[in-house]
Amino acid sequence: MPQSLAQLWVHIVFSTKDRFPFLKDDPFQTQMFRMLSHHVTESKCTSASVGGHVDHVHLLVGMSRTITIAQLLENVKTETSKWAKNADGGNSTFKWQAGYGAFSVSHSLTKRVDQYIRNQAEHHAKLSFKDEFRKLCEKHGIEIDERYVWD
Repeated sequence: MPQSLAQLWVHIVFSTKDRFPFLKDDPFQTQMFRMLSHHVTESKCTSASVGGHVDHVHLLVGMSRTITIAQLLENVKTETSKWAKNADGGNSTFKWQAGYGAFSVSHSLTKRVDQYIRNQAEHHAKLSFKDEFRKLCEKHGIEIDERYVWD
């Protein structure tokens, strides 16, 4: 086959360093979501949805066939972290955590994942980030070691 084709959807989740509530300011949070989307697109991937809460973000990304998830996240985290240190409402100490969760999404379920991402404030009225992440990992058959996953 002379042409390479791919359609890979990934739900990506990562938090701020030490889950510090850097994203508590609504205007800054909104701008951060826009910047995350922009840098996903700059990486030649599709940014279908970006959302989150005061201490973490969720992205629904259509992966390019020419970049790895690790490369995408290195770029997105680096660029948005640089931006956040100088942005209105940002903080000179802003950092993302080193790790992330990446979960495959069937094309038929992208709308459901998009709604989940857009309703983060509602989810976190009842559920902590740690509990949410544990549930995502469990749903996808990923065992986590609590000693290492939070730092």
